[in-house]
Order: sequence, then C-alpha cells, then structure tokens
Amino acid sequence: MLLEQLHIGPYQNFSYLAADREGGEGIVIDPSFEPVDLLDAIDRHRVQVRFILNTHRHPDHTAGNRAVKEHTGAKIVAHRVAPIGQDISVEDGSTLDAGPMHVEVIGAPGHTPDSVFYRFGPYVATGDTLFVGECGRTDLPGGDPVQMFDTLIRKVRAMDDDLIVLPGHDYGPTPTSTIGEEKRTNYTLQVRTLEEFLEFMARE
Repeated sequence: MLLEQLHIGPYQNFSYLAADREGGEGIVIDPSFEPVDLLDAIDRHRVQVRFILNTHRHPDHTAGNRAVKEHTGAKIVAHRVAPIGQDISVEDGSTLDAGPMHVEVIGAPGHTPDSVFYRFGPYVATGDTLFVGECGRTDLPGGDPVQMFDTLIRKVRAMDDDLIVLPGHDYGPTPTSTIGEEKRTNYTLQVRTLEEFLEFMARE
C-alpha cells in the first residue's frame, strides 16, 4: 500500500495520500491550506483519487477540499452533520471502496460532533481526536468531554494494538504511532471513570 504523510498549512497539519499502489485508486485525507505539495504527490504517484475524506469540520482540515476536487474529480466525504457541503455523507459504520482499498468509518465525537476515524489497511486516521501522546480539545464550539471519554476509552482502547495511528497534526514526539503504543503511553487514554475523566479534562 502507498501512503504519504505531508505537512501542510501553518498549524502543523498532516494531510494524507493513500492508494493500493503507485498508479492505483486511492484517497486523500484532510487536505489543508494551500495543498500544492499534496497535488504534486497525487501526480507523482499517479493516484486516481476517488474520495477526499474529512475527519471533521474545522477549516484547517477542509480548506484544500476544493483544490483537490478540481484537480482529481474526487468526491468530498464527511460525517452527515458536518456543515461543509460534502458530496457524500457518512456515519459510524459506513464503508467506502476506492478500487481495492476498503475504508471503514468510525464515529469519534468529542472534539466536534462530526469527528470520525477512517480505518483502512493497517492504518487509522484519527484527525484531531487522537494525537501521538495527546487527545484533541473539547472546549471549542461543539466539543463534548463526555463524548470524548466514550470515544477514547470505549472505542480507541478496544482497537487492535497493531493499527498505525495517522494523527491530524504533528504535535507528538513522532509523526505516527500505534494504537498499542498510545494505550501504553498516552496519558489521555489511561483508564478512568467518567467522573475522573471530566475532572482531568477540566484541568487540562
């Protein structure tokens, strides 16, 4: 599988290009501001981009949607409550196929109500919900620490340890990680009661 992680925009964003192979069908995840390097990567790898997957509504993850769509003809995908004018609306349990690439959508609210993970091959793209060594904020409009607790403790901790985490920003000590490593070392994923988690998030 082909995967390229690109630094794009002024906020340490990661955008991703993935495909089954060079010259194959694939996806783009969270195209940020001024995605020139992303468009170059699409052309360099000759990827036929079928879907532009947005992990959530924030502009630093969606600003490049139109440029990638115009360049490739791909469909913009986001959760059904995302207010970004997507072509395809998804929710927890939805699936997408870009040629042989199978993508599973996992609802992951907490940072925003429309936050989702995209799991494909050995990877899970976690947007601004799970970073390497951290989790996303819940004090912005639409954030909800109760939903974040459910996402982190019930969903993330139940995932396979070998899954490779593709975060939305370069905020950690490494650009990627694994679910197993995050379970072991990420202080936001340590087992807590809901009451303990809410108190913990209020302090952060």
